[in-house]
Amino acid sequence: MGIKSILAKPLAAYFRNKILKESEQAIAWQTFWFNKILSTAAATQFGKDHHFAEIKSHADFVQRIAVKDYEGLRVYIDKVVEGEPDILWPGKPFYFAKTSGTTSGVKYIPITKDSIPFHINSARNALFCYIAETGKAEFLDGKLIFLSGSPVLSEKSGVATGRLSGIVNHHVPAYLRKNQMPTYETNCIEDWEQKVMAITQETLNENMTLISGIPPWVQMYFDKIYEQTGKKAGEQFPNFSLFVYGGVNFEPYRAKLEASIGRKVDTLETYPASEGFFAYQHSQDAAGLLLLVNNGIFYEFIKTDEFYSENPKRYTLAEIELNVNYALIITTNAGLYAYNIGDTVKFVSKKPFMIKVTGRIKHFISAFGEHVIGEEVEYALLTAANELGISIIEFTVAPQVNPPEGGLPYHEWFVAFEEAPTDLLALAQRTDMLLQEKNIYYKDLITGGILQALKIRPLQKDAFIQYMKAEGKLGGQNKVPRLSNERNIAAALQSFLHG
Repeated sequence: MGIKSILAKPLAAYFRNKILKESEQAIAWQTFWFNKILSTAAATQFGKDHHFAEIKSHADFVQRIAVKDYEGLRVYIDKVVEGEPDILWPGKPFYFAKTSGTTSGVKYIPITKDSIPFHINSARNALFCYIAETGKAEFLDGKLIFLSGSPVLSEKSGVATGRLSGIVNHHVPAYLRKNQMPTYETNCIEDWEQKVMAITQETLNENMTLISGIPPWVQMYFDKIYEQTGKKAGEQFPNFSLFVYGGVNFEPYRAKLEASIGRKVDTLETYPASEGFFAYQHSQDAAGLLLLVNNGIFYEFIKTDEFYSENPKRYTLAEIELNVNYALIITTNAGLYAYNIGDTVKFVSKKPFMIKVTGRIKHFISAFGEHVIGEEVEYALLTAANELGISIIEFTVAPQVNPPEGGLPYHEWFVAFEEAPTDLLALAQRTDMLLQEKNIYYKDLITGGILQALKIRPLQKDAFIQYMKAEGKLGGQNKVPRLSNERNIAAALQSFLHG
């Protein structure tokens, strides 16, 4: 055992105890951040426009500040991007996290001097929780790979600008720098396919102990390892013991990733975003992710089935119910107020508060009033595939309102398989039945003769990689939407149909 792993254990115990104590005082911490954020921002333009100084309660806050997404806040963000100080938060941002949106084009999410420590420390604390619980710290003595976006930053009105993962890369603690892979030069490669190949070459003969990244892009790395060596990742890297991931639901990728590793390794799930670091897995036995209540964020929640009503109720943490889908709304010390980040979550525990990410509020199918969400389609397809021994690589679903072949409309599933199943109809029928069990509205439409059963379109094995490449979104933090109420993705995937 090396010096890093020895020193990490008492630190890990200290921070885990601190985090668990904070979780026990969740409501008090949320009250603290509600008051702290509003008082700090009272003299900003947004604070003056919305009379922050007069807000004394959550009811006052709801009355004065409507829920907004990026477009709703854009009139203020554009001023910040143009270099004006004291607009959303005192002074100017420390960084702009550059992201791509489907409706807003390029988005510039402010990260302030006050908020950046929470992005950095939360990732550290997730590892500390793992170490304190399991006693396993030896991975700190080996090489750690973070498959991320380029750390090259540009400037926007004097503010450093780049992808969140690239920004965070500049804050890797000094004691881990020598362990970090890939090299800075390789990490700066913009083309994802070239980058993965370069990372593969750099790491083949290294003592890789921790691998981190979004699952589909880690899978590309594992595939390259196998192409180069004929070995699975767990064999090539015998001391590889911890896989850290976030950004997407792991379950659709679990079977293939585990097969590509070839043996059991521990996993650690995190929930970061450009807007804040919201949760992470604090225990290997946890049923969900620990909501970070002392992280510069005040949370609100709107039930998804009420979200599009005229005046949906905004629930505080003290008011939430278990196993109800909510849209996640945040107010942060980066200058975002009643901000809809687009994710949906449900609580699986109140002591402590733990969540599961269930999808995206805009990623659903409700062409006929069914409001099918990501959690439901993932459960239905993966359960059916597991029962039938079928391995899924990736998939997405869209409504087919006017079938070219005639007949009733249906949900059209575009699926890339590891190996094309011999009985596609059996998979479709079982998936449809499971989806009906999960969503009563969908069941009513099927049994009422409004929809016919879903249809599965098998795609070429690399279809989603080629699609993302064509869209200029291969690698980094980009993900394929599981669901869309439109047919843009479906139309683009037609050219990748199998056979």
